[in-house]
Amino acid sequence: MTMDYLLSICSLLLPVVFGVEETLMDSKWATTELAWTTYPESGWEEVSGYDDNMNPIRTYQVCNVKEPNQNNWLRSDFIPRKGVLRVYVELKFSVRDCASIPNIPGSCKETFNLFYYEAEKDTATVSSPPWRENPYVKVDTIAPDESFSLLVSGRVNTKVRSFGPLSKEGFYLAFQDLGACMSLISARVFFKKCSTTIASFAVFPETATGAEATSLVIASGACVPNAAEVSVPLKLYCNGDGEWMVPVGSCTCMAGFEPAMKDTQCQACPPGTFKSEQGQGFCSPCPPNSRTSARASNLCPCQNGYYRADSDSPDSACTTVPSAPRNVISSVNETSVSLEWAEPKELGGRRDVVYNVVCKKCLHSGGACSRCDSNVDVSPRRLGLAERWTALRNLQAHTRYSFEIQAVNGVSAKSLATPNYATVNITTNQAAPSAVPTVLLMRATAGTMSLSWLPPEQPNGVILDYEIKYHEKGEAFSHTVTAQHSSARVEGLKAGTAYTVQVRARTVAGYGRYSFPAEFSTNEHSDPERSVQDQLPLIVGSATAGFVVIIALVVISVVCLRKQRTGSELEYTEKLQQYVTPGVKVYIDPFTYEDPNEAVHEFAREIDISCVKIEEVIGAGEFGEVCRGRLKQPGRKEAAVAIKTLKAGYTERQRRDFLGEASIMGQFDHPNVIHLEGVLTRSCPVLIVTEFMENGALDSFLRMNDGRFTVTQLVGMLRGIASGMKYLSEMNYVHRDLAARNVLVNSNLVCKVSDFGLSRFLDDNSSDPTYTSSLGGKIPIRWTAPEAIAFRKFTSASDVWSYGIVMWEVMSFGERPYWDMSNQDVMNAVEQDYRLPPPMDCPTVLHQLMLECWLKERNQRPKFAQIVSTLDKLLRNAASLKVVTNSHSGDLLQVGGTLPGHQRKSLTLADTQDLRQQMSQTLPIRV
Repeated sequence: MTMDYLLSICSLLLPVVFGVEETLMDSKWATTELAWTTYPESGWEEVSGYDDNMNPIRTYQVCNVKEPNQNNWLRSDFIPRKGVLRVYVELKFSVRDCASIPNIPGSCKETFNLFYYEAEKDTATVSSPPWRENPYVKVDTIAPDESFSLLVSGRVNTKVRSFGPLSKEGFYLAFQDLGACMSLISARVFFKKCSTTIASFAVFPETATGAEATSLVIASGACVPNAAEVSVPLKLYCNGDGEWMVPVGSCTCMAGFEPAMKDTQCQACPPGTFKSEQGQGFCSPCPPNSRTSARASNLCPCQNGYYRADSDSPDSACTTVPSAPRNVISSVNETSVSLEWAEPKELGGRRDVVYNVVCKKCLHSGGACSRCDSNVDVSPRRLGLAERWTALRNLQAHTRYSFEIQAVNGVSAKSLATPNYATVNITTNQAAPSAVPTVLLMRATAGTMSLSWLPPEQPNGVILDYEIKYHEKGEAFSHTVTAQHSSARVEGLKAGTAYTVQVRARTVAGYGRYSFPAEFSTNEHSDPERSVQDQLPLIVGSATAGFVVIIALVVISVVCLRKQRTGSELEYTEKLQQYVTPGVKVYIDPFTYEDPNEAVHEFAREIDISCVKIEEVIGAGEFGEVCRGRLKQPGRKEAAVAIKTLKAGYTERQRRDFLGEASIMGQFDHPNVIHLEGVLTRSCPVLIVTEFMENGALDSFLRMNDGRFTVTQLVGMLRGIASGMKYLSEMNYVHRDLAARNVLVNSNLVCKVSDFGLSRFLDDNSSDPTYTSSLGGKIPIRWTAPEAIAFRKFTSASDVWSYGIVMWEVMSFGERPYWDMSNQDVMNAVEQDYRLPPPMDCPTVLHQLMLECWLKERNQRPKFAQIVSTLDKLLRNAASLKVVTNSHSGDLLQVGGTLPGHQRKSLTLADTQDLRQQMSQTLPIRV
């Protein structure tokens, strides 16, 4: 086969394309000699020529098949790798069939070897690196699919091989011939990549494939202009073939912008249209009575005289105030007035019309009117009447009144004008006076009583006189006398006799109502006199005695209620007192008891099996199943409860640990710590009954409700957890395993600390250090303080560290701390002072509090009491929660240190590759 023939077929060769490729080197591009390095000189030979299109072609050939022990090397020029991790080599070559070559030794080959050699720069020489397999790295032995002979020529083979991961600035290709007759027609070096793309309104940059053919490389996206994130993080995965796959997160067009260009752009709403919310929707024409001349409007302002209520959506039409009520009808009954009216002619485009009634009292001379006194009774109410009627009572007689009935709706408060109203004027009729309020005995003798009283609160005219009615107590016959003023002396009475007295006033309209009956007695003798001053000490003493009696009754009732407790409850309370210093409650370790039954009965109530009803299994715990059920105890309301069971075939150690959790819980009484209802140790299986938390574990609850809670709600949850931990720390209890998975949430979003029953130790023999429970359940160390890992030093300060991780979990809606990093990598990073970055939209003050919880010096971490105080201040000052930390959510933060390179290399998961590259560039943050 001649070289001219090889050159003639090169113009027919086309590149093999997988996905999107970018070429690093192609020998077909050469316009001059390649001048690659050969060894020995009698081996590979460069041959130049032109194809049919007169394009120069540079090839290498070797054919020393008649000489044994061939070892011919060909090395390319230095090829910069441009930061890619894996490259592909496309080889086009032809090989002659050894059988077609006469008189050759048995050493003839039909294969050749492909090698590469990495270097930081172009330093290779004729003799360096040495021409042997080491230090070169062998890629593969290349064999043709078809060889050629003189009879059948033109057999061109194409082979593609890849190698990596590459770590230096560039590399050389090397070809080793061990005795073949072949021609290397072309060599092309390329890498695969995913091109820039737009998906879900997010732009993802050009991304090279990973170090392995099966690697998935994460590319972070950014929303296109005028789009905002819906869910984060924005990620696409670039596979080994240069294809995008598995989109995560998305963006949508902001308010005032709509999708365009096949959902790759967000264009502004044209004038006269608007879009009120972020989302996939399109711009809409302005609602009635509104308009906009601007582009990108998210709201169409109302025209003059039209408004939207605060509760109206931006998509709703603008409305106006209603007209005045119509056809007002009034009815006067002495000093009472009834008003009725019809609906306004114009409701302003709304159906939420209500009415206000304004009462004004006017002078008879035609002067100005003023607001009615507060004692005027308006039924059903003065403001916000849904009914179209009202009744007014306690008006003054012979008085002119003016009543305004205003019609208002949801936008009346937006209008500066006075609401439209209808007016009706009336004058009240004659009316008798109201009742005399009180009658007092001023002085009494054996035959007389001196009385005094207050005038009626509503005389309704000039009082002409008062009528005093009295009779002996128990007698039906009454006597009456009149008086011109508010006092009178009644004579001709029996000595030492009790009388019932009532008084009423009279005007031209007649008598008013009598006062309430009052009882007074005359004296036995005529000399001693009793006055109101004499009676005051008795009155005060009687009132005081009555007050004391009331207090005594309340105290007796409380004592009686306490005595109604069962004998076991009293015994339970009394036993606890021996462990409690007055004013201070201290946690007692139940495992100090020799008999676990004694401990559990010391701190937990025994419940009768008939009181518990198991309804369904809701999960599995370390000791057995977890069920939902009902608890109905005598004298108490039935309640939903969670029931933990001890599985059959348990060991004595398992029973001790199981009941130990109840003995711990039974000592706690706090709204943010899970409440123990009691235990059933005499049943089979053994049960622990606690309050039921409808929303389950906090971490899974947050993941199911990602993005649905405000920052204030999240801080409220954190405040509850901190309050519970403050209570536990003040009892000298160290939790050891505080994490979002061990916090439960009820239907009111109240968070309660739970999981008190595990005995943990550090497994020194494990290659992946974790805490291991006594029953073998492993707990990740990413929640654990460094000193607890290194020295098993568990304190309230180590619980504070764990609380900082819980804060990060809550603010990230249940994301896994440190993502997919291994436990060993987490330990290395934390030891080198790296800390978790702020979650998305996390207020700066909250991340600062997290960093304080993660201080390496445990004595410098805040106490739980300080954390509760800080969160209370933040909840009172909501503005402080609006300042958000601007930090890339994929970066770990450095706190006074650098991470050694060999430790960075140990983080090998694809999801954290970018993270590890950025860790070495992160600036230190001072805490």
